Amino acid sequence: MVPFAGWEMPVQYTGVKEEHLAVRSSCGLFDVSHMGEIEVSGDRAIDFVQLLITNDIERVSDGQCQYALLCRDSGGVVDDLIVYRFNIDRYLFVVNASNAGKVLGWMKEVQAREDFPDVGIEDQGGQYAQLALQGPAAIEILRPLLDIDPAEIGHFRFHMGLISDNIEAVVSRTGYTGADGFEIYLAPEDAETAWKAIMEAGSGHNLRPAGLGARDTLRLEMGYPLYGHELGEEITPIEAGLGKYVRFTKDFIGRDVLERQAREGAGRTLVGIRMLEPGVPRQGYEIHAGGKKTGEVTSGTVSPSLHVGIAMGFVAPETSRPGAEVSIVIRGRAAKAEITTLPFYRK
Repeated sequence: MVPFAGWEMPVQYTGVKEEHLAVRSSCGLFDVSHMGEIEVSGDRAIDFVQLLITNDIERVSDGQCQYALLCRDSGGVVDDLIVYRFNIDRYLFVVNASNAGKVLGWMKEVQAREDFPDVGIEDQGGQYAQLALQGPAAIEILRPLLDIDPAEIGHFRFHMGLISDNIEAVVSRTGYTGADGFEIYLAPEDAETAWKAIMEAGSGHNLRPAGLGARDTLRLEMGYPLYGHELGEEITPIEAGLGKYVRFTKDFIGRDVLERQAREGAGRTLVGIRMLEPGVPRQGYEIHAGGKKTGEVTSGTVSPSLHVGIAMGFVAPETSRPGAEVSIVIRGRAAKAEITTLPFYRK
């Protein structure tokens, strides 16, 4: 257990590698109740949401979710998040725990300066616990517990219903592991009952409780960004390779900067790196090309699925071509590596 953003969080239960491989082969259950939840509602809620996020919430229907980024005027990222669209007047933002207060403050600042007095902004983090069931066995494990067949919940959609002993829950199908799976939002007082019921239902499917350590290695294999590593106030979505979540067909905060970067190119590019020699790439290690520094590692590990060192990092655009040879400086030694396409792991 470690302190994280005001919470006591499990890093591992039985071991990061074991939990990681359980998610890839069967299923893992994560307690991610630390995530923040902020509801935006009101007659002009959709206009407010459109101004806040880089993606286009009008492209999704009620009952769908959307990944998006919240940017400053400078184009820097306040947070990356998922927006749940309940209806045209009600949205739930699920944000990173360490950024929940900052996001709430930014929303209220934008509300005041852009004149949205009738939009409601409510911090609901204390009203939700969240469990994430991830892995190929997730449907079979959840099926006897949910009031509908979980297979009917489409990708990036959600269902408001009942789980185990008539517990009210919002069940979505987004995932941060690259495996199929579901997120279960419910009242904190119901979380322990639901956890035990899910673990019991998964007893025949090799279901394992999984912690933050496995969550990090799983997302890294998929090339998913982590705030504070691949995203931040000084990093734009274009630099982070997230241009597909930026819709220039509508107005949003930071659009001018991002549009210029998309047109003219950014000064650095986020890439995937695969080790060609033994060594574990770590955050902050220098990336060299042609004997000179071209960037730094933002996240790195030895992939439990692929048994090789993998990393993400920012490099100069001329070094970003897949197949380009680079080296990672590990304890003073330059270990050979190559730029590779993401994700590292494919089902």
